[in-house]
Amino acid sequence: MRLRTLLCGRSPFGVALGAAVLVSATLTPAAPALAAPGGKPGGKPPAGCSTDPNAHEAKVPSPEQFFGFPLGKGQPRVLTTEEIQKYVQAVGGASDRVVTGSVAHSVTGQDLPYAIVSDSHNMVPGQLKKIADQIRSLRDPRSLKADKAARIADDSPAIVWIAGNVHGGEKSGADASLKTLYELASGLSCDVAKRNDNLVTVIMPTQNPDGRDASRRTNEYGFDLNRDWFARTQPETDGKLEMLRRYPPQVFVDAHEMGGRQYFFPPNADPIHHEIADQPVDWINRIGAANAAGFGYNGACNDVVTTECYFNYATYDLFYMGYGDSVPATGFGAAGMTFEKGSSSALEDRVQQQFNTQWATTGWAADNRREVLNGYYSIWQTALAEGAAGALEPNEVVQPANTVRFPVPDITIRSYFLLPDRQLGDVRRLVERLRRMDVEVYRVKKPVKVPSARVFGGRTASDVTVPEGAYWIPMDQPQKHWIQAVMGEDPYVPFPYFYDVSSWSNPLLAGVDTITTGDVVSPKADLVKDIDGGVASNAPKGGSYAYPMDSAAASELTFRLLGAGVPLTRDATSGVVSLPEAAMKRGDLDKLARSLGVTVEGVRTPASGAALRTPDVGLFAGTGISTTSGSYGEARYVLGDRWGLGLKPVTAADVNDNTPAFTERTVLLVPDGSSSNGGLTEQGLANLRQWVAAGGTYVGLRNEGTRVARAAGLTSTTEKAKPTGYQVIGSHFRVDVAQDSPVSLGRPAEDFQFNNGDPILNPSQTGVNVLTYPTDDTFWSNGYTVGAEALKGTASLVDEPTGAGHAVLFAYNPLFRAYNENGIHLLANAVLYPASQASPKAKLRVAPDTLRSAAATAEEPPNLGGEWRPIVIQVADADLARAQAVVERYTDTAQTASADGSSYITIPNPDGLPADEHPFVRDLVRDLGTAGIPLRSVVA
Repeated sequence: MRLRTLLCGRSPFGVALGAAVLVSATLTPAAPALAAPGGKPGGKPPAGCSTDPNAHEAKVPSPEQFFGFPLGKGQPRVLTTEEIQKYVQAVGGASDRVVTGSVAHSVTGQDLPYAIVSDSHNMVPGQLKKIADQIRSLRDPRSLKADKAARIADDSPAIVWIAGNVHGGEKSGADASLKTLYELASGLSCDVAKRNDNLVTVIMPTQNPDGRDASRRTNEYGFDLNRDWFARTQPETDGKLEMLRRYPPQVFVDAHEMGGRQYFFPPNADPIHHEIADQPVDWINRIGAANAAGFGYNGACNDVVTTECYFNYATYDLFYMGYGDSVPATGFGAAGMTFEKGSSSALEDRVQQQFNTQWATTGWAADNRREVLNGYYSIWQTALAEGAAGALEPNEVVQPANTVRFPVPDITIRSYFLLPDRQLGDVRRLVERLRRMDVEVYRVKKPVKVPSARVFGGRTASDVTVPEGAYWIPMDQPQKHWIQAVMGEDPYVPFPYFYDVSSWSNPLLAGVDTITTGDVVSPKADLVKDIDGGVASNAPKGGSYAYPMDSAAASELTFRLLGAGVPLTRDATSGVVSLPEAAMKRGDLDKLARSLGVTVEGVRTPASGAALRTPDVGLFAGTGISTTSGSYGEARYVLGDRWGLGLKPVTAADVNDNTPAFTERTVLLVPDGSSSNGGLTEQGLANLRQWVAAGGTYVGLRNEGTRVARAAGLTSTTEKAKPTGYQVIGSHFRVDVAQDSPVSLGRPAEDFQFNNGDPILNPSQTGVNVLTYPTDDTFWSNGYTVGAEALKGTASLVDEPTGAGHAVLFAYNPLFRAYNENGIHLLANAVLYPASQASPKAKLRVAPDTLRSAAATAEEPPNLGGEWRPIVIQVADADLARAQAVVERYTDTAQTASADGSSYITIPNPDGLPADEHPFVRDLVRDLGTAGIPLRSVVA
C-alpha cells in the first residue's frame, strides 16, 4: 500500500462521499493566528522581525490607501481588472521584496500581471534566477546528485504559486491574493518574515481578465481556461505554463468560486489520476489540515452548521489533465489544489476566507520547506526508476469510504513511438506539446525493430519495424508521470465519479499511429531541439510546392496560404495541396510551414488538381446556441483565429427572411445547442434547404447541428434512443472511415473519434456515412463506457447531398476544446468541400425526399444535457426509493430507469452546465452520501 492511502486513513476530514467531519469551531472571520516566530527549520528567527501582526512598511501602499477600502472584512465591492493591474505595479514599485511583470496577454490584449515576492535578499539581481535554477535542477536527478539536492533543500526557498480568477466571474480569489501580496510585501511581523525567508511566492491575481471584465466564466473565445491546461490552446494558458516552467511550484493554489455559502479545500474527491506522485497527495492532504486549523468562521460544515463553513472530499477531483490542480501536480510535482468559495456569501467574507486559506497554505509551506524540497527531488528519482522499469503507478482512492473499482492493468511501458507514415503535421504538433512540458523526444535516425508492441486501439503486434523519422519518447526520464498522463491509451479511472471527461489521450485526439513497448530498446536517435517541417526541397522554375492536407496542422497551413492570396489546388484522390513555385517566396513558405510542423516538397511538375477557394463562412447564432461558450466560441477560435476566416454571424431571422447575411455565404456552420430547429420557421427551413440545393455547404455539429438539418429535410438520419444505463463519458472509439467522400480525404481507413455522450445517429440512407462504429470485433473504446455496444453500426459523421450542395453532419463536436485534431481536419475538409464534386449516390428503393421527410417527422429523444450532459446517479435498485427522496428535495424533473440490478436517476441539464456551475448537484451528492446511500457512479 502506498503512502497516500496510509495518510488518508489518518485524515482529520470526512469519512463519506460529500461529507465533512464535525469539529468544534468558533466564529472567527479574521485571518488565522500568527505562528511562533521562526526562520528556516533549525535556524534562528529572522533578525529584526516584529511580534506585532499589524506592523507594516509605510512605503508600500496598503489596500485602504490605494483603493479607499480594505480587502476582506470591510470590503464594499470587487476590484476592477484595471485596479488589480495598477495595484500590482504600485506594490512592485514600492517594495524591494517584489518583482512584477506580465505572464501573457489575453485574447483582447490585456496583461495578466504577476508579482513574485520573497525576502529582499532573494530578490537582488541574479539571486531570484539562481533560486529558480536550483529548483528546476531538483527535477532532474540524472544531473543533480543527492548530496547537492540535500544542500538545495537546506538552503533554498520553496516556490509557491497563488493564482485566482481563472473563471472570470469568480473574483474573490484575485482580490484576496492582493491582500496576501500586501502582507508579504510590507509586513514586518515574524509570521511574514518566516514566509518570505522560506518561500518565493508567485502571485497571479487574475488568469482571465477578459472574463473578469465580462463577469463570465470563459475567456473571450468562450473557452473554459480550467480545461485548457494540457492543450494550452489559449494565450492565457500558454503564457502561464511558460511561467510555471521558469518558476516550477511545489505548492499551487487555484482560487475559485462555486454556488452556495460554503468553502471547499482538499482532500479531494475521487478519482485522482494514478500518475500523480505520492508526495503531492500527501502535501495536499496536510495543507488541508492546516487550512482547517486556520479557516476560522464556522469551521467544518455539518448537519447543523451549513454556511460560512468548509468541506472536503466532495465534487472536486484530481483526474482530468486540464485542471489548474492536476497539471501542476502531475507535470510539475506540486501540491496542486483547487479552493472554492461559495459565491452567495457576502463579498467581504468571500475574500476573507480566500485570504485565510492562502495564508494558512503559505504558512504550512514555510514550516515544511525542507521536507517539501527533499520530497520534490524524490518525485523525479521515483519517476526515473519507474520509467526505466516501465512501471505505471497503481490506482488508489483517497476518500475513506471508496475502494478502487478499476485497477491499472499489469502492463509495462518503457517507450512510446509516434509513427511518421501519416498526419505528420499533427505528430509534430504533439511532439512540440510534449517538449514544451520538458519531455525529451527523440527523432529516430535508423529503423529499429520492436519485438513486442501495443498498438493504440487495443491491439498488439510482434516484430514491428519503427521507421526512420519516427519520434521516440522513452519513459526513462523525469517527466515519466506527465508522459503517461497525457499519452496513455487509457487514463484508467479508479472510481466512477466524473466531473469531466474520461479520455484525453493525445495520440487518439490527433488520430496518429502510436505504439508502446515494454521492451528495452535503444534506437539511434537525435534529441529533438526544434520543430521539424518546412520546405524540404526546392521547386524548379515552373514547378510547384506540394504537401498532403492530411492533418489539422496542414489544414491550418492551407487556410493561412489562401488568406495570403496564394493560389492552391488539391488532388481529389490523394488530398495533396499544390501551389505554383512562383506564388510565394521560398523563405516565407518555409517559415510558415515549419511553424506548423508541415513538410513541403518541391516538385518539377506544375500545380495540379481542383482549385481551392477561401470559403465564406456564416456562423449560426440561432435559438439554443450560446455565443459565449461551447462550439460557437470554439469555431470563432479555430476557424476565425487559427484559420483566419472572417466568420459572419447569421441569425435565425437571417435564414427565416433569406437576407444577404445568410444567402451570400458559401458555408453555414451550425454549432451545438439545445434547440431542434434553431428558431427557424417553416419558411426558414425551406430557405435553408433551397440554399443547400443551390450549392451551399451546411455543416452541423452534435445535437442542434444535426437536428436543424433533419428538420430542414437535409438528412435521412434519425436518432437512436440511448438504452438505460448508457454512459459514454468523453471516451475515444475506433471508427471505420468511408474513403468515397471529400470529407474523409486524407484520413486512414480506421480512425479514432471522441464521443462525450453524443447523439446516436442511425446511418443515412441517402448519403455517405463517412464515420461509422464497427459492428465486428474491431469495435473498441477507452475511458469509461457502459452499454456502448449501442453504437455499433451507427454513424458519427454523414455527408448528405442535396442538389448542388451538401449537408455534413457531425454527431459529435469536432471542435471540442480545440484539441481534437482529427475532428478539426475533417471539419476543414467539410468547409473546403469542392463545389463541383458530388458524393456517391446511394441505390435507393425510396426517393430521397421521402426518406428525409420521414426522418424530419420521426420522434427525437429528448436532449437532456444541452452542450454537455445530464446528471446521472447510479444506485442499487434497493436504494432507489431513498435516493429519490433525497433528489426530490432539489428537483421534480428527475427521470428513473433500472437495468441489471442498478437504478439510474437522470436529472436534465438543458443549459449544459458543468458540475461546478450547476446550482445543486454538489449539495445533492453530499446529501446522498450523508444519507448513507452507496453511489455506484456519479456523472455530472
